[in-house]
Amino acid sequence: MEVATTAQRPPVAAAADDASVADSLVENGALILFISLVATIGGFLFGFDSGVINGTVDGLQQAFQSKSVGTGFNVASMLLGCAVGAYFAGRLADIYGRKVILLWSAVFFIVSAWGSGIADGSLEFVIYRVLGGFAVGAASVITPAYIAEVAPARYRGMLTTLQQIAIILGLFMAFVSNYLLAEFAGASTEPLWLGIDAWRWMFWMELLPAVLFLLMLLFIPESPRFLLLKGRDQAGAEVLQRLYGQAAAQRKVAEIRQSLQADHAPRLSDLLDPVTGKLRKLVWVGIGLASFQQLVGINVVFYYGAVLWQAVGFSESDALLINVISGGISIAACVLTLLVIDRIGRKPLLLWGSVGMTLTLALVVYAFANADQDAAGNLLLGDYGTLALVSANAYVFFFNLSWGPVMWVMLGEMFPNQIRGVGLAVSGLAQWLCNFLITMTFPLLLTGIGLAGAYGLYALGALLSVFFVLKLVHETKGKELEEME
Repeated sequence: MEVATTAQRPPVAAAADDASVADSLVENGALILFISLVATIGGFLFGFDSGVINGTVDGLQQAFQSKSVGTGFNVASMLLGCAVGAYFAGRLADIYGRKVILLWSAVFFIVSAWGSGIADGSLEFVIYRVLGGFAVGAASVITPAYIAEVAPARYRGMLTTLQQIAIILGLFMAFVSNYLLAEFAGASTEPLWLGIDAWRWMFWMELLPAVLFLLMLLFIPESPRFLLLKGRDQAGAEVLQRLYGQAAAQRKVAEIRQSLQADHAPRLSDLLDPVTGKLRKLVWVGIGLASFQQLVGINVVFYYGAVLWQAVGFSESDALLINVISGGISIAACVLTLLVIDRIGRKPLLLWGSVGMTLTLALVVYAFANADQDAAGNLLLGDYGTLALVSANAYVFFFNLSWGPVMWVMLGEMFPNQIRGVGLAVSGLAQWLCNFLITMTFPLLLTGIGLAGAYGLYALGALLSVFFVLKLVHETKGKELEEME
């Protein structure tokens, strides 16, 4: 089974097209980069909204008098909204457009950020977090798809990787913001400005990038492939001309029209193989990519990092600082991926990441398993503290070198035009449901089988992902979206 095959296009013509597009990118590169950067503000908000919860867990427990199950649901509630948002965003984007869905996600980000900070009870808080989840889920699938639809094939991996850099930058800034606000107040549960607890201000910090996202979206065009899909040929051709130049735009219009000739309005049944009637193998690969990205447990670090490091003996201040360090390492790894993804390809990066995560998670498990416990049940790492800290951050590095950005790149480009929206919807739904499962169960695993047991399960997920990549994932590097089959 191949994720992508080459359409019937003469090699010489294909080379000429690629060269023409490359030349036009030099001329219009600033516009393409601007469009990509605006779109990735959604990724930044995705990361900030996901990471801000990390520093607010103590405040939520104190304000809402919640225990492990309640805390787990308060933290994970956003992910239910993410699953719904990702599922419907892909389908709605095929009806109303990529830009329209991003605009609505910006509005939901604003409402969620304000509401999460003013909530007086768990139910109210969950409602606002679920609204934010709609926005995160939509941005998570539409942003990489939008960038993939405006970027030339040879630069698509690099530009789509900006999405993951934006996500990690958002996480990093959330960690920095949480750390500074807690330091100024003395603790996340102490009053800060206007006598309001610091953890509430942590949520309100998101209003700044959310409003910026809404305003900047007004200055970018709709996806040209969506415009052509809806029969708005003139508008689509004008956008392509702005992006690639007149000569290249004419060829791209012809290619997109040809790929759509036998197509119809996107529908869920397109995901089924017309011969066997079963779900296409390509869709299973998308679901597998989306699921394994979460089953390796990365969001335990992002959502519960402060809780995790406090459980092994660090103070709240030190735990929040470790989050900042992890965020910096994540950014460095994503930048490295951005520089090499269009040279090395997608599959090698996924494979290296899976092997690296398996080894580093095994070392984390070893350190936790050999630690002593105090009377309160917290781990005393002692001589194993350095091993745990270094291995955990190496694990974060390998994830953000590979599965973090590459999964989103592949989901944005691997599906043919006809099923891109519905393919992203199903894959995004799987991704966020697995995210919810991991996030919701971590507090229970922590009290049930301990840190070593929980991380042992994540290490198993990383090991299984090695075989998944080797057997099922095929390369998409350098292929035009109209060549995906």
